[in-house]
Amino acid sequence: METDISLTGTPQAKESDGFCRLSWLQRIGFGSGDLAQNLIYQTISMYLLFFYTNVYGLAPEVAAIMFLIVRIVDVIWDPLVGTFVDKHNPRWGKYRAYLLLGGVPLTGFAILCFWNGFSGSLLYAYITYVGLSMCYTLVNVPYGALNASLTRDTDEITVLTSVRMFMANIGGLAVGMGIPIVLKFFDPSESTDMSTKDSAWFSTMALYGLIGLALLYFCFSQCKERVVMDKSQTENVKVSDLWMEFVRNRPLRILAFFFITAFAMMAIGNSAGAYYINYNLHGSASELSIFMGLGSIPAFIFMPMVPAIKRMVGKKGMFYIFLIIAIIGMAMLYVVSMSETLKSQMWIVYVAQFVKSTGVIVATGYMWALVPEVISYGEYTHGKRIAGIVNALTGIFYKAGMALGGVVPGLVLYWVGFNGADATTQTPLAEQGILWLVAVIPAILLAVAMLIISRYELTDEKIDRINREIEKRTKTTTK
Repeated sequence: METDISLTGTPQAKESDGFCRLSWLQRIGFGSGDLAQNLIYQTISMYLLFFYTNVYGLAPEVAAIMFLIVRIVDVIWDPLVGTFVDKHNPRWGKYRAYLLLGGVPLTGFAILCFWNGFSGSLLYAYITYVGLSMCYTLVNVPYGALNASLTRDTDEITVLTSVRMFMANIGGLAVGMGIPIVLKFFDPSESTDMSTKDSAWFSTMALYGLIGLALLYFCFSQCKERVVMDKSQTENVKVSDLWMEFVRNRPLRILAFFFITAFAMMAIGNSAGAYYINYNLHGSASELSIFMGLGSIPAFIFMPMVPAIKRMVGKKGMFYIFLIIAIIGMAMLYVVSMSETLKSQMWIVYVAQFVKSTGVIVATGYMWALVPEVISYGEYTHGKRIAGIVNALTGIFYKAGMALGGVVPGLVLYWVGFNGADATTQTPLAEQGILWLVAVIPAILLAVAMLIISRYELTDEKIDRINREIEKRTKTTTK
């Protein structure tokens, strides 16, 4: 067997067969890329709105409009990145090279987003947040395509996705539970609330960003691309392929709309978490830490079970079961929060959060395993494995979901009369608005997601037949 030498000097197996199995170090290495991105982007998703309204000094509606505008920029930027990635072959790898090329500026902009040097400046907030989002795309789109380039094996992709989501939720736990603790470390004077000290937020993001950058390098060092387009095929890739792929790839369209609803649901719920604990439950920073941490803990229990659960109930069955579990958890949160007696018992709130998070984590985690499937379906139907463009498309749709997740909370807070940084209590209407953001709106979106995923038609058997047919074509044309 031939070998080649990676940038790190480590010999790596050169696979001629796309149906290969990865070592556990390679699986963990790939998953560390999602862990790294979560350390940065989950912090943005969960806490940037809180930072803007309670530390930086922006009004909620102003921040909401900014989030929407940044997502509009993404709609233009993501296809350009996807096309560029598919057309070019950097020396360090077609997809993995961007983990380093985009990782450094991504870390820099993430840290600057939480710097209060230009307190209240809307221009500075736009520059740093737009820069962060563009650099995130430069990392995330190639990283998503990297998944489809490692192997065609359906079972291996399921395992790989489970490991990836397990690692991603380590990042989610480090952010959800860890941020309040680290803020407390940098600002010990704060006793009952999230810190409003700007230096504590800056130091915290700097710590998380640099750890994320180191993990991106580890991911880069462990990934080996095996299933990529031939250089002669990349010459014909163009931006218009994005629209054509969307039109002719029905499974991709279904997955794209699922991404919108799933990420909108997560972004709305996550961004409201700090407000919910602070104002509805009048909780402490440690209670917020536990509540947010429970958004990730179920991953360590259930994600390793995903391959076995999928074998027992099938792909769709697994989605249905866990989406229903998530809705039940949200209903529990709503009922608990409407009762003065129940909401004073934090353990009941924690149980409801755990149930909700169990459903959300498995359903939204496994959806990433479907991306390589729709890439293979596109390759089978029209001969182009344009993984970068497909991931740009999914990126557009999940960022559309994130846009809803950024806009809706800010507008709801504005409509219910949320009072800004100096308020310790809110009106009953404002508290009700926060509760809608935590439980009601996400539950409605999950019901929509269940209807969407019911239309997905690529079974494991069908996608295996497609991949083997593609392999036969490839071997025939190379003889």
